[in-house]
Order: sequence, then C-alpha cells, then structure tokens
Amino acid sequence: MRRSGRLAVSAALLLFSAAVLLSAVPAARAQEETDREEEFSYSLDAENGPAHWGEIKEEWSACGKGSMQSPIDLASPRVSLVRHLGYLNHSYRPAQASIVNRGHDIMLSFQGDAGSVSINGTVYYLKQLHWHSPTEHSVNGRRYDLELHMVHQSAEKKAAVIGVFYEIGAHDAFLHQLEPYLEMIAEQKDREEKVGVMDPRGARGRASVYYRYMGSLTTPPCAEGVIWTIVRRVRTVSRPQLELLRAAVHDDMEKNARPRQEVNSRDISMFRPSQQGKR
Repeated sequence: MRRSGRLAVSAALLLFSAAVLLSAVPAARAQEETDREEEFSYSLDAENGPAHWGEIKEEWSACGKGSMQSPIDLASPRVSLVRHLGYLNHSYRPAQASIVNRGHDIMLSFQGDAGSVSINGTVYYLKQLHWHSPTEHSVNGRRYDLELHMVHQSAEKKAAVIGVFYEIGAHDAFLHQLEPYLEMIAEQKDREEKVGVMDPRGARGRASVYYRYMGSLTTPPCAEGVIWTIVRRVRTVSRPQLELLRAAVHDDMEKNARPRQEVNSRDISMFRPSQQGKR
C-alpha cells in the first residue's frame, strides 16, 4: 500500500475512533442533572414548566415521553414486601464539602471520598445532597414538607438516589451545621462556599425500612434507569430551617418539586426487617 493510502486509512480510523468517543459522552452523562437551571422552571403555568420540559431540548425528551419517570406516589396497593432486598449496605465517611446555590435548589457537593452504598452488588459512590420542598414523592397521596436526595454514582456513571422525608417539628442537626452557609449563599445563583468536613451519616439517619423502585432523575434530562430508595421513616425539620432553605434558592420560587408521574407497570418494593432481625 502506498504511503498516501496508509495515511488515508489511519485518518479514517482516527475519525471513526473520535466519533465513537463522542457518541459515548452523552451516555456517560445521561444520568447527570443539567447544570443550566435557567432553562427550566417549576412553575406549572410557565412555558418552560414541568409539562414542557420534554419539548425544550431533544436530549430532554424523556421528561415528556418516558414511561419510568420520577417522582411517583408510593401507594400501598402497589407496594410488595420483599425481604431479600436486605438492609441498605452503606459505608459513608466524613469528607470535605462545599454548598452551592444552583438556582433551582441548594446542593452540598463532596470533594473527597464520602463513602458509598452497595445495591445489587454494584457500588454507588455518594457525590452530592440536595433538597426539594415540598417532597417530590408522596405516600398514599400525602406529600411532606421537605425531601432530601442523596445522589450516588457508580463507576459506569449509573445513578442511585436515596430519598429522605421531613415534616415540620424539631430542628434537624445536620441542617443546623449548614445554616450559616445557607445565609451566605442566599439568593446568589452559583454562589459556592466551602463548609469543611461534613459527615453524610448525619443526613442518612439510621432507619432501615425503605421503598425501592426504578425511575428517573426528577430534573432535566429526566434520564431513566435510576435506582430509587425512599426511606420510610419521616424525620423532622424546624420551620425556620425550611424557610431558610426556601429563601436561599435564588429564583424565589415557593416550591422546587416536580409533579408526580405515572407509575405505569412498574413494581414498587418495600424492605422491612423481621422483628428478630430488626435493628
């Protein structure tokens, strides 16, 4: 083969390899939330509100056409008790973190190794926490005052989220540590402050009963295939803490919760330990 021919083949192979790599990028990011919060809204009557998320961008089409969307109502008639799910096998640890005003929510992002949770033999590493008010998921139609999402990601970029409900009551010790920083970033989009070492075990709590189902991200691109674990025990948050979280979000919206989606044919499981094995 002539030199020019070999060069042409090599160039073609390089272009093919680049195309493969580029095509893999969307798949790798498919279960990550959008960073462009100004492109969508939680206002039901807005042109970029939840009913229209799937029309804004082609890569957000799952928001409108997906059949496994989140959040959902965890209605008792649909829930099956599945004991072999087992206890949540997590190994969280204190790590350096920063708090960020993302405009549509407040996020606590971990810079170091904050530990992980193991689900069906796959390890999902804790990346960040954020809050929605009121809760996005509901139980038998009831929505609570606040929902925490603990977002995990596997080595293959697959997502697993643990949700925790709160109702108005006694103050939450984990949120109490963040109060000074919430005041610092209030109403300042993209404002980020280092908060030092935070222990995610304080956010997770010790409850062992949980719901499990397959769903999606609750913000664009609404990617499906997300493993959801919703802790059944409802924790408490003080009204001033809840109001501080709401006030800190720069868009001044009264809520940042996506409406409930259709369950369709999905299974909803619950793990509840036997009395002998309860811990």
